[in-house]
Amino acid sequence: MIAALDLGLIYGLMALGVYLTFRVLDFPDLTVDGSFTSGAAVASVMILNGQSPLLATVCGGVAGLVAGALTGVLHAKGKINPLLAGILTQIALYSINLRIMGKANLSMLRTDTLVSPLKDAGLLGSWASVGAFAVVAVVAIIALSWFLKTDLGLALQATGDNEQMIRSQGVSTDSMKILGLALSNGLVGVSGAVLAQYQGYADIGMGIGLIVAGLASVIIGQALFNSHLIWVNTIAVVVGSIVYRLVIQLALGVGLNPNDMKLISALLVIAALLLPRLAVVRRWRAGLVSKEIEETVVAGDRDVPDADGGDRADRSEGAGV
Repeated sequence: MIAALDLGLIYGLMALGVYLTFRVLDFPDLTVDGSFTSGAAVASVMILNGQSPLLATVCGGVAGLVAGALTGVLHAKGKINPLLAGILTQIALYSINLRIMGKANLSMLRTDTLVSPLKDAGLLGSWASVGAFAVVAVVAIIALSWFLKTDLGLALQATGDNEQMIRSQGVSTDSMKILGLALSNGLVGVSGAVLAQYQGYADIGMGIGLIVAGLASVIIGQALFNSHLIWVNTIAVVVGSIVYRLVIQLALGVGLNPNDMKLISALLVIAALLLPRLAVVRRWRAGLVSKEIEETVVAGDRDVPDADGGDRADRSEGAGV
């Protein structure tokens, strides 16, 4: 179970990247399978060549960022279909990643990595490692939530919501798409770099089918939490990633064949899509939304100014004098 929590938090970074493209930007990006491996490949090669594990992890994220930007350029400037642009980049990355690694598998078991202090202390796979990875996930959640509330982040959201409207306001939607895809795959690349160090190796096939896991995390999280608040949605995505990994761990624990994991992943996505249609879940989600709206209205009433420029609190206080 502890290992599933560790993996859920590590893959949570990848799920945040998928959330950024599929939910915020409304872009079906399939680059994830390739950029995840790119992050792992770059990080492992740098670590094996004596570079700092932290620097290697950052460079892994940069590799993912470049891959995402390439997909964005193919779509925005080359006018290629979003799905096809992602597929083309993903296919190209397979050969590029092989070039970077030099072979299909690289071992880092005897090399210092970011998780070496936990491993040397015998804490890897314990609640201490869960806490360490939780801190990383929380930092990513805070950073992404903050960014999406900035002017640039709001423009990115508007591009996904109504592209024509935001273009009429003078915003370059092409630039927004390239930026969103770059940031998304940057998070995916960091996730791949961290996972390679956690496992002790990087493999050319470690990203195959990963988009399903990312979508499952996003869908499960939003099935459990229905909110219009950015920070709630980002937390929900990471929670969805943890739930997904726990279910996979449970499936393996009851004796299911590991070769059936892709089938189980598909069934999980189907279940997550159908879950919100259940009456009890709809009522629960509707209750959460109603509570949010009520709190927003109450907070707004406190700050609404009167016609004469004062607010209601000042007016009430003046009436009592």
